[in-house]
Amino acid sequence: MLPQNVARLVGMTMIVDTETSELAEQISPVFVAGGTGHLGTQIVSRLVERRLKVRVLTRDSAHAKHLPTSHVEIVQGDVRDYDAVEQAISGAKSVISAVNGFLGDRRTNPQTIDHQGNSNLIKAASKNAVNKFILISISGAAPDHPLELFRMKYLAEKELQASGLVWTIIQATAFMETWGEILGEPLLKTGKTMLFGQGDNPINFVSIYDVEQFVESALVTSVMDEQIVEVGGPQNLSMRQVVKLFESAIGKNGKVSAIPLPMMRLMSVLMRPINPAFARQIQAGIVMDTRNMMFSTTDINRNYPKISQTSFADVVKRDYMD
Repeated sequence: MLPQNVARLVGMTMIVDTETSELAEQISPVFVAGGTGHLGTQIVSRLVERRLKVRVLTRDSAHAKHLPTSHVEIVQGDVRDYDAVEQAISGAKSVISAVNGFLGDRRTNPQTIDHQGNSNLIKAASKNAVNKFILISISGAAPDHPLELFRMKYLAEKELQASGLVWTIIQATAFMETWGEILGEPLLKTGKTMLFGQGDNPINFVSIYDVEQFVESALVTSVMDEQIVEVGGPQNLSMRQVVKLFESAIGKNGKVSAIPLPMMRLMSVLMRPINPAFARQIQAGIVMDTRNMMFSTTDINRNYPKISQTSFADVVKRDYMD
């Protein structure tokens, strides 16, 4: 745990003064698994801004070339390998797991990454007497969810809660930046995009920049210790509404196609042995087109009033127009 004079929340937000920054230099290192992905990269950058030393575990050091060079140590290893994980965590004071195997292959998938990988991280953190473990999970994680990713995240949550470690679980909704790439980039590049299903179901999207603020707060304060924190964005938007945001940004309509649900269900089965990652994407599209994916920000606004909430329109402007 950090000393009380290192970091405090005022209105549930961080105030970084000279004393805090100087003491932050002494906290070394923060271990980040999944530190080269969209969210992980932002987490690492934010911690470096606070002058915290960061150790990033990655299967391929080439994937970490975009990370800051100052204050960042790159360790090559695989979360599926317990011995490598234990060696990499040694000496760390805090662990952040932002791993995600959703788009992996037969060897790197939700079972091997989000369950087995997180299990290795939790066991190694316990053995090394880590002060705090922050797990990035997913909103709706449950043992009976139709998507494997949600089931594996749930198992990791339960293991962490039973580990004896000081923990925080952050359950985030769908990332704006990810779906901006899936839906918006094809529209900007080719004038065409594809929807999985009809695309009329309201879905909550959150920016990785907002999620990262919760991770930072959980790391440097104790206000989220032993808590599951649900994090979502300010709007529930359908896929078609997301496409409209990109069309408004470029000032013209694109060609939008939709894959019918019966075809998606068939494709998810047929593609499983050939391209399991694509099969998982199709399954996710079915879920996002048919289940309740909405989120209310009432609790976030009440409990964390000073943590910013980014709109999808803000992300489109920031990432694609500026």
